[in-house]
Amino acid sequence: MTMETARLVEQGRDHKVVSRVGHASKVGYHVNKAIKKRKCGKKMKHSVPSMVPIALQQLFVSCRQVFKGPGTVPSPHDVHNLCSILDNMRPEDVGLSRDLQFFKPKTVVQGTPRVTYTTIYECSNFSLCCFFIPATGVIPLHNHPEMTVFSKLLLGKMHIKSYDWVDPVNSDGSTPAPQFRLAKLKADSVFTSPCNTSVLYPTEGGNIHAFTAITPCAVLDVLGPPYSKEDDRDCSYYKDHPYAAYSNGEAAVTEGNGDCYGWLEEIEMPENSEMDKIPYLGPQVTETSC
Repeated sequence: MTMETARLVEQGRDHKVVSRVGHASKVGYHVNKAIKKRKCGKKMKHSVPSMVPIALQQLFVSCRQVFKGPGTVPSPHDVHNLCSILDNMRPEDVGLSRDLQFFKPKTVVQGTPRVTYTTIYECSNFSLCCFFIPATGVIPLHNHPEMTVFSKLLLGKMHIKSYDWVDPVNSDGSTPAPQFRLAKLKADSVFTSPCNTSVLYPTEGGNIHAFTAITPCAVLDVLGPPYSKEDDRDCSYYKDHPYAAYSNGEAAVTEGNGDCYGWLEEIEMPENSEMDKIPYLGPQVTETSC
């Protein structure tokens, strides 16, 4: 293992993760694996031999088979298979270790820490990403338009809150656009790794969610298809309000279960919520393409 790839997450004065593409800061991965890629029968030579973790390669191959592009949703059988792979994945499969300094901070974070992410693989049909959320860090309430997303908490402890729209579309197929839209609460719980993979769908499963890290966390996400402004799959942000605050006798909510609902107000991207992207230095998938 080289000194370059063994470097830990560089910490700022308040131990925030602040790493940008083109800057020197990098995630300190636990292992050093070189990419192994075949293209039209020719091998790309590297000085370090490649050893792709079986679980990561299985995930990649399965995703290529499962995700068919925009407008499609994986079958229950495919969802089960992907969850089975993700449920058994370990931090080491993507080059992480709980012994990295990021997961063992020596001081309390001051202010709002920034979230960092890295992309393991991306194509038009799906993407594999890792998010690094410092303690008290937040990924604010946001949606996943026309997407199916698998989330695996690899390390850490976090609170997850999620909603689904009560009326996702109008009778004519258009999307309702009031200032406040009624949503049903799907999750409002604390999760600790290792735990089962969570799955959200275009109109159910908690498509609109927020993450709040209690301890430093690493989350592996599979998004199919990925966000795309060109294809009208841009990310929208929301602020939730108690149901009672704007209740006008909605028929969908019966007396006594208002706590299971809330009003979501679309907002601009919250201040300090922009993420920093860093290069991926962990094990690479083996891809065959001609």
